[in-house]
Amino acid sequence: MTQPFLPFSKPTIDEPTIAAVADVLRSGWITSGPKVQAFEKALSDYFDGRIVRTFNSGTCTMEIALRIAGIGAGDEVITTPISWVATANVIIETGATPVFADIDPVTRNIDLDKLEAAITPRTKAVIPVYLAGLPVDMDRLYAIAKKHNLRVIEDAAQALGSTWKGKRIGAFGDFVSFSFQANKNVTSSEGGCLVVNNPDEARLAEKYRLQGVTRSGFDGLEVDVLGGKFNMTDIAAAIGLGQFAHIDAITDKRRGLAKHYFDLFGADFEAQSGAQLPVADFENSNWHMFQLVLPERITRAAFMEKMMERQIGIGYHYPPIHLLKLYRDRGFREGMFPIAERVGRLIVSLPMFTAMSKEDVERAVGAVKSVLA
Repeated sequence: MTQPFLPFSKPTIDEPTIAAVADVLRSGWITSGPKVQAFEKALSDYFDGRIVRTFNSGTCTMEIALRIAGIGAGDEVITTPISWVATANVIIETGATPVFADIDPVTRNIDLDKLEAAITPRTKAVIPVYLAGLPVDMDRLYAIAKKHNLRVIEDAAQALGSTWKGKRIGAFGDFVSFSFQANKNVTSSEGGCLVVNNPDEARLAEKYRLQGVTRSGFDGLEVDVLGGKFNMTDIAAAIGLGQFAHIDAITDKRRGLAKHYFDLFGADFEAQSGAQLPVADFENSNWHMFQLVLPERITRAAFMEKMMERQIGIGYHYPPIHLLKLYRDRGFREGMFPIAERVGRLIVSLPMFTAMSKEDVERAVGAVKSVLA
C-alpha cells in the first residue's frame, strides 16, 4: 500500500487557537489592537523584559533595524551567502552595500574569522544568520562587533527557542529579528518581531512600522520619517499567541525528533554515504530544520525526485545568494565563496515539524539511505 505523503514542514494549529481567531473576527477589531499588544508582552516576558515590537514579516524587521541603526548609502553590511535572499535584500533596500563572508563547513553559519577579515572602514553592521536554529559563537560575534564598533542585526528568523550558554536568543545582544512565517517553529501565518534596546528605538520602530506616523491627543498626527505599512494584525497575533503558549514543548519535541534522526542514521552514516549530517547540538539549537549536505555523486534534483517517489517531501535552504542574478549583476561570481557554493548546491532539508512522529522520522531516514545506496 502506498504510504501518505510526508511533507518536509507542516504547521500545527490547535482548536483553542482557531477559536481565538474566530473571537477576533467577531470582535470587530481585526487589525493591530489588543492581541498585538498581548503578543508583544508575551514575547517581551520571554526575552527577559526586553522591548519587542511585532510586524507583518520577519523581513521588514531587519530593514527597520538597519534604518534605526542609521545604515544607508555608503555603508557596508556583512552577512552570509547561505540564507533566504531577504537577508541581503534588506541591505540593498536601505541603500547600503551587501558584503558576504564564506561559511563554516561544519555549522554552515557565517565563518566569524572570515567575517572579521571582511571588515573595512565602511562596515557599519553585520547580519549573522542562525541556520536551522543553530546560533553562531555569540561571545566571539559580539567581541568582534565591539572591537570594530559595529551594530549587530541578528537574523534569528529560525531561532525562536534557541539558546546560547543557557540564555535565550533574543534575551541579550543588539537587534534580534524573528520570523513567524508558516514553516517556523511558532507561526502567526505571516509575521515577525524585532527585539530592540531602548524606548527610543521602540518608538522609531513604531514609526517605521506605520507610515512614520506619531499620534497625539484626539486628533494630533505628525510624520517625520518615511515609514511603510508593516503592522501585524490582531488575527495574526491571535495565532501567534496560541502557538507561542507551547514554545517550550515545541522545542523539546523537535530536539527529540532530531535525536531520533541521529540514532537512526548511526555513527557510520557519513563515512558510508559521503553525506554530511548537521551539528548534533541538543542544547542550543531549536532544530527548526534537519539538514543534510549530499555527496557530490548525486545531484540535489535527482535526490529530491527519488525522495518524492518514496512520498517524502524535501526542501532546500538555501541556494547561495551571491549567485542569484540580482547579485551577479552587482559583480558577484562563482568561486568567491567556495564553501557556501558547495553547501548551497548540495544541502537538503528533511521533514521536521512538531506533529511528526518517530515513525515519520524512520520513513525519512529509510528513504535517504535507500536513495544514497
